[in-house]
Amino acid sequence: MDLAYVCEWEKRPKSNHCPSIPLVCAWSCRNLIAFTTDLKNEEEKDLTHMIHILDTEHPWDVYSINSGHIEIITCLEWDQSGSRLLSADADGHIRCWGMTDHLANSWENTVGSMVEGDPIVALSWLHNGVKLALHVEKSGASNFGEKFSRVKFSPSLTLFGGKPMEGWIAVTISGLVTVSLLKPNGQVLTSTESLCRLRCRVALADIAFTGGGNIVVATSDGSSTSPIQFYKVCVSVVNEKCKIDTEILPSLFMRCTTDPARKDKYPAITHLKFLARDMSEQVLLCASNQNSSIVECWSLRKEGLPVNNIFQQISPVVGDKQPMILKWRILSATNDLDRVSAVALPKLPISLTNTDLKVANDTKFFPGLGLALAFHDGSVHIVHRLSLQTMAVFYGSSSQRPVDEQAIKRQRAAGPLIHFKAMQLSWTSLALVGIDNHGKLSMLRISPSMGHVLDMNMSLRHLLFLLEYCMVTGYDWWDILLHVQPNMVQNLVEKLHEEYMRQNAALQQVLSTRIVAMKASLCKLSSNTVARVCDYHAKLFLIAISCTLKSLLRPHFLNTPDKSPGDRLTEICSKITDIDIDKVMINLKTEEFVLEMTTLQSLQQLIQWVGDFVLYLLASLPNQGSPVRPGHSFLRDGASLGMLRELMVVIRIWGLLKPSCLPVYTATSDTQDSMSLLFRLLTKLWLCCRDEPHPSEPDDTLIDECCLLPSQLLIPNVDWLPINNGIISKLQNKQLIRLQFGKAPGHVGHTVSSQFDVFVRAPGQPKIDHLRRLHLGAYPTEECKSCTRCGCVTMLKSPNKTTAVKQWEQRWIKNCLCGGLWRRMPLSYS
Repeated sequence: MDLAYVCEWEKRPKSNHCPSIPLVCAWSCRNLIAFTTDLKNEEEKDLTHMIHILDTEHPWDVYSINSGHIEIITCLEWDQSGSRLLSADADGHIRCWGMTDHLANSWENTVGSMVEGDPIVALSWLHNGVKLALHVEKSGASNFGEKFSRVKFSPSLTLFGGKPMEGWIAVTISGLVTVSLLKPNGQVLTSTESLCRLRCRVALADIAFTGGGNIVVATSDGSSTSPIQFYKVCVSVVNEKCKIDTEILPSLFMRCTTDPARKDKYPAITHLKFLARDMSEQVLLCASNQNSSIVECWSLRKEGLPVNNIFQQISPVVGDKQPMILKWRILSATNDLDRVSAVALPKLPISLTNTDLKVANDTKFFPGLGLALAFHDGSVHIVHRLSLQTMAVFYGSSSQRPVDEQAIKRQRAAGPLIHFKAMQLSWTSLALVGIDNHGKLSMLRISPSMGHVLDMNMSLRHLLFLLEYCMVTGYDWWDILLHVQPNMVQNLVEKLHEEYMRQNAALQQVLSTRIVAMKASLCKLSSNTVARVCDYHAKLFLIAISCTLKSLLRPHFLNTPDKSPGDRLTEICSKITDIDIDKVMINLKTEEFVLEMTTLQSLQQLIQWVGDFVLYLLASLPNQGSPVRPGHSFLRDGASLGMLRELMVVIRIWGLLKPSCLPVYTATSDTQDSMSLLFRLLTKLWLCCRDEPHPSEPDDTLIDECCLLPSQLLIPNVDWLPINNGIISKLQNKQLIRLQFGKAPGHVGHTVSSQFDVFVRAPGQPKIDHLRRLHLGAYPTEECKSCTRCGCVTMLKSPNKTTAVKQWEQRWIKNCLCGGLWRRMPLSYS
């Protein structure tokens, strides 16, 4: 493990961010991190309980929320989509936060619930029934269905038709369980019930879910001499009211309390966690004293109940009829450790059975099998989640390895050490975020090899497997990029494409844009492939435009055949290889292309981009030997060239209806038919590349004709996406970066960005809306948003209200075309 970056607060004279007690943080599947601080105002002498949300790529751009909680915040919990956040406090108030206008740096409180005056100690969203299992032993299989299998898992509660009902469950300090359900009409149904008839104090609790749709709650009163209690909670809706039923499950005592040598050594239970939200059969316990801790892992098993011989003679037990009971058994325990200050559990759903320690040891180098323990001496240990054996160790600045016992005593006497008060592992377990007792945020890399020496092929295999997992689930893959070195990029992109091509056609279509976005993120990390980033983003834009324009086509008659007008267009254009655009048009039913004049005019900017892009590609064909030039990969991409050819045909037909919607070219001859010329050259190039496994080289005649294009038409400047100002490109040399909340570092660019200055607008030059293709001027007055992943910029509010434009904007209203999150930009962006 090593530190990637740290981010801390600026110290101000009158107000300061200080760590809250308890300090909590949460990490979403979209790589958003939420954590709490208390804002101390020395003039008013009061505390404001703050929630801070940031994306890991721009940690300095933190969005701070005055939570409105009167008491200290005790819990933070992201939902399964990573777009909503729950917060709960010590006064029993629960608030649900959602993005404003789908912006990652703008949040608002939408709904909430409360148990007046009863502090919340555990909180969770209800399970939606979606569970995926990773089969590490099948990581070499070709089919994604073998590597990642869907597990039969019932939602906590379902609506009519089996749709999972949204809501949350919380446990209070007095032993109450409260459930809030979000109805489709926006109303909140809340119900509260006691966990058992005899209520008792609950100092620690955690929540997990079973495959049958039930909920399991584990509680402790904080004393190691008391049992850890477990309860089954069933939620239902009866007569429009939420109903809660509870049942007591088998309990356990920690092993250290039954050991005569340690009976009174660890008086307090400080951490109680299920190993996973959907794994109610395994629990992690930590007992501590003032200086040390011990950690135990327990598993719930079904065991046969032995029957006395007397009863055996009366009613013999045959086969599977032997009575079974549930019993907690200890899996593993640590020796005496330094005092544990925080625990972080893995989120990867790796399929390991309760007793499968042999498989666990065989795959012990795979990320996701380890959980993190932070200690008061500032160190962090990654231990195996079943055997609790140490896999990796990180020593903080205050936790240098002491050589003897006297050094430990001197270290403790010097004052409180800096240590993590809250920790979270990323969703692939390749990164760890920690908030220390000074309020500083630290981002740690966790090596896929867990500190052991693995060959390059094994490391690539681990990273590839996790990239495939993110591709299938839709999770953000920023934490994987932390470990990709420039010499790995080419191999990863090629192997990722090979694995993608092995899948069936239906799955390839579902994942088609996601893999392009993933390739773009990888290519950004190497100077040899950074030019291809522009190509991948242009391909995403082209796919989106093609789908939008084809969706506007309507069949002339209602009783149409199975194929849509867009599908027939693709089929006819692939069959008819004529280089004359008008001869291709004759074979189409032009009545299917009739649209309103206002609709056609509103699409002119997108149509212009298609025309400009075709002209740019053809003009760059003579320079095809230079892979550094953006657009190079399109010259061998038969599918993309075919897509451009189809769009040229559609645009030609629309131009007959409304000539003003056609792309505008600056030609040297007034009589030249520019569309016809470009279509002819594009078709010749497409014919060379349509057989993708064995493309042929363009002939000299085509290259000569493309060489003449600059003398016939003015070649436009293509507005490529700006080089993203995120942090990932600065982390390649593995040097620690120190950041400050609220202050962006200097412009983060690639070391070879000077090669592409001709394709990127310099600061002070006119800016452009990359998705609407509108010019914003040198100093835009409209509010804009940018993508956290690719840096794409677009206006926050739409200037056009036509139906076709709304349909186009709906494709990226929630996420960028690359899948990244949107964040609001200041008006004076550069």
